[in-house]
Amino acid sequence: MNNVSRDKIGITAMGVYLPEKIETSADLAKKTGIPQDIVKGKMGLRQKHIAAPDEHVSDMALAAARSALYSFDPGDLDAVIFFGSQYKDYSVWSCACKLQNELGADNAFATEIYSLCAGFTVALRMAKALMLADDEMNNVLLAMGSKESYLIDYSNPRLRFMYNFGDGGAAVLLQKGAEKNIVLETHNITAGFFSKHVKMLTGGSVNPISQLDGSIIPDKLEVIDPEEMKEHLDPITYDNFINVIKKALEKSGKNAADLDFLAPIHFKRSLYNSILEEFGLNENQSFYLEDYGHIQAADQIIILSEADKRGLLKDGDLVALLAAGTGYTWGSTILQWGKA
Repeated sequence: MNNVSRDKIGITAMGVYLPEKIETSADLAKKTGIPQDIVKGKMGLRQKHIAAPDEHVSDMALAAARSALYSFDPGDLDAVIFFGSQYKDYSVWSCACKLQNELGADNAFATEIYSLCAGFTVALRMAKALMLADDEMNNVLLAMGSKESYLIDYSNPRLRFMYNFGDGGAAVLLQKGAEKNIVLETHNITAGFFSKHVKMLTGGSVNPISQLDGSIIPDKLEVIDPEEMKEHLDPITYDNFINVIKKALEKSGKNAADLDFLAPIHFKRSLYNSILEEFGLNENQSFYLEDYGHIQAADQIIILSEADKRGLLKDGDLVALLAAGTGYTWGSTILQWGKA
């Protein structure tokens, strides 16, 4: 490989871990007071996986990573990158370093990338650029875990759009010179105005836990001024989802007519159907996460894994990964699935 810029980066293995505990739409309806038919129909959720109290983000990321590396020697990894939840085992801590050690990836450096629920698109974009720029970066593990269901107060109606949060882990192995599942181009859009709206109010330098009356603010997510957030977010959400896909396709030398499959985050069914319609896709050209919910940056990997198992993907298919993370960042990465 004399000219690194011409090398292909591909996903050569995937791993998914899901906790055993299941929370059904009936369970969620009971906890929230939302009718079950709304949970299943409008919210698009039949069930989701919930981590055990002693099952942590690093445990789930590690299980997914081991699954992805079942036939690959971790000693041959050049980098281990964690791209999952910031709500980890400890508030200030490197999950990536634990993964590197536990996997026995002794020759790899470890680091972390955060872009919340848009994290997989951003991690793919950055890892690909790193691998193409560095002759020594040939094998990179991307791994994540999320336990963000524990951050949801189901009695807080301001968090309703996050009631679909589930838990789990996911990982992919990226290899330089791969001949399948080639990572093409990524496009991201950020509207930083929304950085003020969704946050945990304790544990940072603004509100150190040690300086607060413990009865004031629980360790849950909160939405600040939900009316303002909705007023500004609703008019741009759909357009930004469409635009990141179209721009990523354009950067990949493709167009909307070339798209064969959509792998989006879990969101309400009406938005899902609208995006499929926009690109002329049917439900067999996608996979809806109604039995998983939204597992932060794992959603697209779960979809790829399930779609591959179910025969929904074929060699040469052009796949758009689609994500959005609060803050707000939208992202899409285009894959050329299988062997072109």
